[in-house]
Amino acid sequence: MAESERLSECIEWIDLSFVERKRTPEWAIQVGIRCHLASMSTRDASQLLDELGVQRSHVTIHNWVHKADLQPISTVTTDQLAIDEKVIRVNGDDYWLYGAVDPETSEILHVRLFPTTTKQTTRWFLAELHRRYQLNNVEFLVDDADYLVNVLEEDGYRFQMISHGNRNAIERVFWEIERRTSSFATSFNHLNPKTAESWLQALAVRHNSRQS
Repeated sequence: MAESERLSECIEWIDLSFVERKRTPEWAIQVGIRCHLASMSTRDASQLLDELGVQRSHVTIHNWVHKADLQPISTVTTDQLAIDEKVIRVNGDDYWLYGAVDPETSEILHVRLFPTTTKQTTRWFLAELHRRYQLNNVEFLVDDADYLVNVLEEDGYRFQMISHGNRNAIERVFWEIERRTSSFATSFNHLNPKTAESWLQALAVRHNSRQS
């Protein structure tokens, strides 16, 4: 079996409707995006495609990732969701990554990146989560993160403060994000926050495809 055929098997989870011209084989776009999301630099992904007979620059691969506008899409299979926040470095500044994970499937439901963590950013994140999944009577699993706990309590959400059990699902996901971003020296350099958030959302899509 040709290498390009082997790599193109079982990878069609990326919607390529953003492609306007057909000058690049779709399998090559899929491979380029997947390799980058698997922590390969865009330059290394470009070199891999070159070895497979498709010459595309690292800039082109970068554009593929962000034009794909990948967003995590899942279904809630449990009456509990694990949520948390984590500091991510973007060009030397601290940004806060909010995430929600289904502890039953370990799928990522939603991720957002904010320049600060406040009650308002927490409410934005929770409102977007509800709007996307129409959550009713879901119990949120949180640790002792101040703003998450305060907002959940003030706004009447059901929640449980817990540092083990089902909540470990989001800890494992955040650990995976840390591992994947290690190639960026645990931070995103030379990227604007919107691009960093787009990359994290695309990573969530890849993560979910591996859970199914």
